[in-house]
Amino acid sequence: MNPKSPEARCRDDKPFEGLKMSNSDILDSLNSRSPCPRCGKSRMYFCYTCYIPVSHLEGRIPRCTLPIKVDIIKHKREIDGKSTSAHAAVLAPGDVNIYTYPEIPEYALDGRTVLLYPGTEACSVKELFTGKSNSNSYIDRVLAQLPSGYNVGTLMTKVFNSDNNINEIYHTEKFPIDRLILIDSTWNQSRGIFADKRLHKIPKIVLQNRISQFWRHQKGSPRWYLSTVEALHQLLLELHICAWGRSKHYENELAKHYPIHKEENHTFCKPYDGQYDNLLYFFKYMYEKLHTLYKHDDLLAYKRPMEV
Repeated sequence: MNPKSPEARCRDDKPFEGLKMSNSDILDSLNSRSPCPRCGKSRMYFCYTCYIPVSHLEGRIPRCTLPIKVDIIKHKREIDGKSTSAHAAVLAPGDVNIYTYPEIPEYALDGRTVLLYPGTEACSVKELFTGKSNSNSYIDRVLAQLPSGYNVGTLMTKVFNSDNNINEIYHTEKFPIDRLILIDSTWNQSRGIFADKRLHKIPKIVLQNRISQFWRHQKGSPRWYLSTVEALHQLLLELHICAWGRSKHYENELAKHYPIHKEENHTFCKPYDGQYDNLLYFFKYMYEKLHTLYKHDDLLAYKRPMEV
C-alpha cells in the first residue's frame, strides 16, 4: 500500500479517535524541565531511567492496571530517551518491569509466560486460546524474511489471513497467560538477546497487523512495525477481546474488526472498553506535540510503505 494513498491517509486521520484516554492538558502546564525526585537528573515529564513522573505530575497522571505482568528486556545500547518502553513502566508501575540485558529474571516453564517475538515457532494470540493444532503455524504464513533494520521493540508480523482469526470470543474465566516478555532493541541487537538460552524454551507469540504512529524512523521497515508501547497495547487488546469481546460502546479504527460481546449469560466477561488505552497517554501527547512542529507528510517515519 502506498503511504500517500487515500486508504493510508484515512488510517492516519485522527489515529487516536475513539480511544478512551485521560486528558493530557496537565502536561501542557510544564514549560521547563525539573529534577527527577529519585536520581535528580533533569527531566521534562518523567524520568526514563527511574520510571517515575516528575514531582509536578505525581498523582496527576493516569495509572493503568494490567491483567498480566510485563517484563521488558532492554539492550544496553538502546537509547533510553527514544524508547517508548518507559511510557509503560511509568503508567503501569505495578505491572511493568524493565531489565537491562544481560539481566533476565528466572521464568517458570509452565506455558503461562510468553515472549513476544517473531520466531518460526511463534503462535498468534488466538492460538493461546485454541492451541496451535487448530490453525496453520506462523511460519506457514510468513511471506518473507524480516528486512534489515527491523526494530524488535515493535514485535510485529505480517497480516494473518487464516479464517476467523479475530472473530470469535472464547468467554474464558481467565487469560491463558500470566506474564509477557518484550525485547526492546534494534533488530541486530535483539538477535543476541533472543539467542540467550534462558529464553529458548519460553513460548513465542506474534501480533495481528496494525499501523504504527511512531515518529521514530526505522530504515527498511514498513508502517506495521510498532513501537514497544504500541505493541504492548495491541497485545492486551487482542488478549482481552479474544477472551471477552469488545463493548458495543467502544468504537475506533483499531477495534472495528473485532467482535462485540452480546451474550448476556457470560456474567464473568468484561468486554473491552478502553481499559488499557491510557498506556498510550504519553505516546499520544508526544505524537500530537510533534505534529504541531512538523507536517505529517514531511516525517520520514510516515513515508514508510504500508507493506514490505
